[in-house]
Amino acid sequence: MFSYSTKSNTNSNLPLIGVGLRHEHYDDALTSPANIDFIEVHAENFFARGGISHSLLADVKQHYAISIHATSLGLGSVEPAPSEQIEQLHQLCQQNDALLVSDHACFSWANISDTPVHSGDLLPVPFNDESLEVMSANVERAQQHLGRQILVENLSAYIELPGSTYSEAEFLTKLCQQTGCKLLVDLNNLMVNAINQKVSDPVLQAQQWLEQIPSQLVGEFHLAGCTPVAETDIMIDDHSQPVSSQVWQLYRYALQKFGPVPTLVEWDLSLPTWATLIAEADKARTIAQEVLGDA
Repeated sequence: MFSYSTKSNTNSNLPLIGVGLRHEHYDDALTSPANIDFIEVHAENFFARGGISHSLLADVKQHYAISIHATSLGLGSVEPAPSEQIEQLHQLCQQNDALLVSDHACFSWANISDTPVHSGDLLPVPFNDESLEVMSANVERAQQHLGRQILVENLSAYIELPGSTYSEAEFLTKLCQQTGCKLLVDLNNLMVNAINQKVSDPVLQAQQWLEQIPSQLVGEFHLAGCTPVAETDIMIDDHSQPVSSQVWQLYRYALQKFGPVPTLVEWDLSLPTWATLIAEADKARTIAQEVLGDA
C-alpha cells in the first residue's frame, strides 16, 4: 500500500463548498462568479482531445478550483479499465491541478470476445473478500498511475447481490485501509438506499452507516436530491431536485462526526438556474457554520 495525499481546507474550521458544473451553467459560472470554493466536472465529458469544452474549463479554472469526478474506472470490475482511460483521467487531472479525484465502488467493465466493454452504468458488487481483492487492486493501479489518492463513492443500489459477508461500510473501510484511498460519502445515496430498503427510520439507518466509518477516512461529501417513482415507493437518485430535508439533517450529523469535509452539491437533471444552485451551496455553508462555527 502506498501513502497518498490530497488537497484540503487545512487552514479553516469550515469545509470547502462546491457545486457540480454542467454545460448549461458555464456562462453563468464565468460571468457571475459565486461564493463557492470549487466546482466538480464529470471526467468523461473532457476525454476528447481539444474542443471548446477544454477551453471553457480553462476559463473556469481561473475562478474556481476543479474537482474531477469519474464514472469509467469500474473499480469493482474483474476486467480492469483500459490503461487509456486512466491515462486520460491522469492528463485531465494534471491539466486542471485537480483538487479532488473520485470514482465509484461499482462494477462496470466486462470482457466480451477479448474486448473490454463498459456497461454504461454503475452496477453494485457483493461485499466480500473476492470483491475486496479486485477493487483494492484496481484502486491501487489507478492511484499509482495518477500519482495521487482517489476518493471512492458509495453507490445508490437498487438490487442487493447475494454473497456479501461484510456490510457496505465495513467493506469500504477495509478498502481504504488496504489501499490508502479515502471515501466520497454520498449522503443522498445513503438516504435513497435506506428509503428503498423500507426501514422505519431512514435517517437513523444512514446515521448508523456513518458511525461505522473511521473519521479519518472521509475525503468528501456529496449532497443531492432524489425523486420518487410514480405509483411506487421506490426512490431514484436522479439529482433532479433540491437537497431533501432528510439529507440536510444527515449532513448536520456528518459534520458533527467528521468535521470540515469538502462538500459538493450535485444537480444533473431538470437543471435549475445558476442562482438556485448556488443557493443550495450557500445553505450547505450556513449549516457548516452553525455546526462547526466560524474559523
